[in-house]
Amino acid sequence: MTVSAGLGIANFPFEDAKGFWRWVDLCDKGGVDSIWQSDRLIGPDPNLECMSVMAALAGATRNLKFGMNVASLGLRDPVLTAKACATIDVLSEGRLLPAFGVGSARSRDYAATGTPTRGRGKRSEEGLQILSRLWCEDSVTMEGQYYQLKDASIAPKPVQQPLPLWVGGSAPQAIERTAQWGTGWQAGIESPDEVQPVIAAIKARAAELGRPIDEDHYGAGFAFRFGQVEEPIVTRYHEFLTQRLGKPADGFLAVGDVEDIMALLQRFRDAGVHKFILRPIAQGTEDFIDQTRLLIERVLPEVAALNEA
Repeated sequence: MTVSAGLGIANFPFEDAKGFWRWVDLCDKGGVDSIWQSDRLIGPDPNLECMSVMAALAGATRNLKFGMNVASLGLRDPVLTAKACATIDVLSEGRLLPAFGVGSARSRDYAATGTPTRGRGKRSEEGLQILSRLWCEDSVTMEGQYYQLKDASIAPKPVQQPLPLWVGGSAPQAIERTAQWGTGWQAGIESPDEVQPVIAAIKARAAELGRPIDEDHYGAGFAFRFGQVEEPIVTRYHEFLTQRLGKPADGFLAVGDVEDIMALLQRFRDAGVHKFILRPIAQGTEDFIDQTRLLIERVLPEVAALNEA
């Protein structure tokens, strides 16, 4: 089992594309395991479309893995999505980490695309089945409530066999979807105490189904900053997260130095997490790059040491 740390971006904190690619190059050469792009279509904040980012990263990087954290399968046609993921995995020589969830019924993306929220869970379940089968089977026939296929196939198949299929969500239905079709599970904005019972439930259900998931394929993430809790940027982020969660955001972010970040990371490890998506609390190209460089220099060696213990 291995512990690894990637970086996530929920919006576009850079002044321009050059800043973004400077950051990507730093991650690619600095030993960052992976980059994860959040999925959002409609909103006033700058935000890149996640599947387009995956395709761009396939051509612009050589070492990094990359994934979506997480893409809303309830919004996407599963056949087109399966083909896009297979294409990106081929062109990146096996570095795509697809991750999918249902998507919130409160998301404006559903209304803006004319997609009904009703039935999105069942659509996602059928979509996960289509993805996993098209990626490895030569002929797929399926008669679902929302999707029907007859002798369908795609080529070339993904380089990774099986292509990872990470699933997000903590509701009982998400646990069932993960156990049925997932090769890994990715938490949302949740604490170690909230993550632990979900991981236990997925493991139990997957074992019942006879398809246990690898012990190190459970992921979680949190925001971090090398700095002080009194900084305005930290205060604003804490207030935003508290409002979003509807409860105090203490314990959902790490601010300080390497010891503070590793302490929260260890709490997640104790809950059963091995894969981490760390989100810099930063704004602007230079700040984002500085925080990433500090993570590479100070935290990644500590993460690597966990695998040697």
